[in-house]
Amino acid sequence: MRVIDATGLSFRELNEKIRNTILNDHEFEIELTNVNGQRYIGDGLNNKVKMLIHGVPGNDLGAFMNGASIVVYGNAEDAVGNTMNAGKIVVHGSAGDIIGYSMRGGKIYLKGNAGYRVGIHMKEYGGTFPAIVVGGFVRDFAGEYMAGGRLVILGSQEGKVVGNCVGTGMHGGKIYVRGKVEARQVATGVDISELADEDKKELTELLDDYCKCLGLPLGEVLSGTFLKIAPKSHRPYGKTYALE
Repeated sequence: MRVIDATGLSFRELNEKIRNTILNDHEFEIELTNVNGQRYIGDGLNNKVKMLIHGVPGNDLGAFMNGASIVVYGNAEDAVGNTMNAGKIVVHGSAGDIIGYSMRGGKIYLKGNAGYRVGIHMKEYGGTFPAIVVGGFVRDFAGEYMAGGRLVILGSQEGKVVGNCVGTGMHGGKIYVRGKVEARQVATGVDISELADEDKKELTELLDDYCKCLGLPLGEVLSGTFLKIAPKSHRPYGKTYALE
């Protein structure tokens, strides 16, 4: 494994070192130390690369990623997994806004909290769908304009789960929430319901992988009551924009 010390490096210098390590040295396991806000780390990485990051990476970590694996031992900033195609990003802390923006595949696991607009514009095709699991709470507009994928929100120990305007413009995918969600917190085009057997199976499989990646007990994570938030129909806003 190649170790790169990011101390004093600009984001351009750091990303150039990463690219050279992969392209020229053919080293596909990389450890970054002393990362301090450098952005665009891991953008477009392919499925051979594994990266361990110590510190706080900046915006757009793993954007357009195509199957690589990134583990962050710290917090992350905005737009983790922006337009990600495949792979896995595990953050042993919290992250900022628009996590998983326009994700098309892969998984993002956060141990801590996330900011606004988590899972915005997520989409899926056929049997491929992206998934985000947040171990704490998220702020307003979670799942905004979701067209597919899975968003799981476990909530904080203090009982904070989601903000307001959950699922605004949502017309596909599912949001699983552990804890209480009131009708006033969700958009008009979505429903809150109990989990069906299919949902329970899907959620358990996803959380099993999440717990293995973060070293958490599955039984404890599955404890509590989960709810599902999903669109009322495949065209919940059809009459808003067109006559039928």
